[in-house]
Amino acid sequence: MEQIEPAGRRAERLALAAAAVTVVLWASAFVSIRSAGAEYSPGALALGRLLFGTVTLGLLLLIRREGLPPKAAWPGIAVSGVLWFGLYMVALNWGEQLVDAGTAALVVNIGPLLIALLGGWLLKEGFPKQLLAGMAVSFGGAAVVGLSMSGEGRSPVFGVLLCLLAAVLYAAGVIAQKPALRHASALQVTTFGCAIGALACLPFAGRLAAEVPTASATATLNMAYLGIFPTALAFTTWAYALARTSAGKMGATTYAAPALVVVMSWAALSEVPGWLTLAGGLLCLAGVAVSRRAPRSARPAGAAAVPAAPGTPVGTPAGTPAGTPAGTATNPDGTTNAGPFLTDPAPAGEKAVR
Repeated sequence: MEQIEPAGRRAERLALAAAAVTVVLWASAFVSIRSAGAEYSPGALALGRLLFGTVTLGLLLLIRREGLPPKAAWPGIAVSGVLWFGLYMVALNWGEQLVDAGTAALVVNIGPLLIALLGGWLLKEGFPKQLLAGMAVSFGGAAVVGLSMSGEGRSPVFGVLLCLLAAVLYAAGVIAQKPALRHASALQVTTFGCAIGALACLPFAGRLAAEVPTASATATLNMAYLGIFPTALAFTTWAYALARTSAGKMGATTYAAPALVVVMSWAALSEVPGWLTLAGGLLCLAGVAVSRRAPRSARPAGAAAVPAAPGTPVGTPAGTPAGTPAGTATNPDGTTNAGPFLTDPAPAGEKAVR
């Protein structure tokens, strides 16, 4: 007699598969940037990627028949579009022209810690002791990475600083985007944020037009890949997984991204960070892990902990160049605005929380 797999277990397996796809796509982005950056300047590559991403996301928006976001969402969309989609990509592209993909991934992955830090300051979410401890460990790791590059001249050190700048811009963009997600769907916020990022990069249009004819087909395909897959498709698979598991579990999966980047970079580009660089990168990741540890809260004797409902997002996903921040809006039917295809309408007579 054939056994029927429980719906909950099947959903969990599908969520795990979607999370794996997301992490692989985001890891591959670092390698593609490194490869395409050999023929495209940082600004031109950012603009080209954003144009491909905007077109792809725009088509998804039309398929979903979602219109313009509400006015209340536009300030957050505009700021995150400029900082996250625009300046972040330029800084990361520039940094990866000076350091290998693995080193860039290790440094940029302190972004979730910076998100928590900025959230404590700007969103009044507080500064837990584990956050401050994690920050110290991560920045110590970044210093080790910088020192490991110092013997190779000023350019690699500048590349590490650019990757740190990219992490700061990413974190600031996520904090700016968080209020927008209360008023608009994730697909709306992502699509128009990507479009605004493209507008911010329009000063590089002349460079892009001049470089496309001379660039190889491989470099241009890498640029298209960056816009369609890590930018558009990965948002979809992340949202699918996040709606079916906790953000804490999802965040843990992204810790695998730097390791995947190192393996992909070695296989595709024959580049591997040095041992001291890897050690510093591991310190960066350890700091993020420390900052995300749940504090021990005092509880009356005999009181039982109340578990969160299955699938409840907790915290901010780690390492997601477009992760959903804590406080994602929840619709009346229990679904969340965590992703492009997961914005179920509210029951009749109720207004959905956007």
